Amino acid sequence: MPREQPGTAPQPHPFRPDRTRRDEAPQFVLPLVARIERAAPPARTDALETAARAVLAILSDERALGDGPWAQAMRDWQDARIRKVVRRARGAEWRRAEALPGITVTGKSAEVRVYPPVPLDGWPKDLARLQVSGTDLDDPEPPLDPDPGTPVLWLNPEITMSAGKAMAQAGHGAQLAWWDLSVPERTAWRDAGFPLSVRTASASRWPELTAGGLPLVRDAGFTEIAPGSCTVVADHPALRPAPGA
Repeated sequence: MPREQPGTAPQPHPFRPDRTRRDEAPQFVLPLVARIERAAPPARTDALETAARAVLAILSDERALGDGPWAQAMRDWQDARIRKVVRRARGAEWRRAEALPGITVTGKSAEVRVYPPVPLDGWPKDLARLQVSGTDLDDPEPPLDPDPGTPVLWLNPEITMSAGKAMAQAGHGAQLAWWDLSVPERTAWRDAGFPLSVRTASASRWPELTAGGLPLVRDAGFTEIAPGSCTVVADHPALRPAPGA
């Protein structure tokens, strides 16, 4: 899917609020479950980064490609609106969630499990009973500056989101970057373990990021924020315009 270029008309987009053919297709959702134990919740930034890597993990998993057992669900999901919902689990809830087919991705303090897409009204029972609310997390210390050369998912500094909403938005940004990369670039990123950072952009830099030709996430406005809000810029080094372009 082509990314937006500065100065061009917006292209049909899976995250835009305006109605497209995607709305006529059966609607699916990609479930993500974050492990949030009461006594030891993960750091917010680590949870966002782990969720983004979980999305990349399922996009690149052999079970989700070709004739794999998850491939049709992945195709159906990507033909419609790209929806992701993050729920939380702890204790026995997490153990039941881990027993379902999916992929668990572990960060420094976070664990996020991603599952093959399901119909909007067809969640597995052990996931449907989990709560969406209660994913408000904090960073014990301010996150460090991203390492040079590492892909960065920049969050809009003017929008306040719950951790669960921000995890889904970071996943959207990672997915747009993945779609825009060439096969060799995808392979290199996957083989490196999908290094990435999630950071909130400074107010002064945000306009430059959104006008720089990088993939943009514009939320459809189903929850928390206004339709059409630009939430994330996916700044992967391979997608940056060449100097002088």
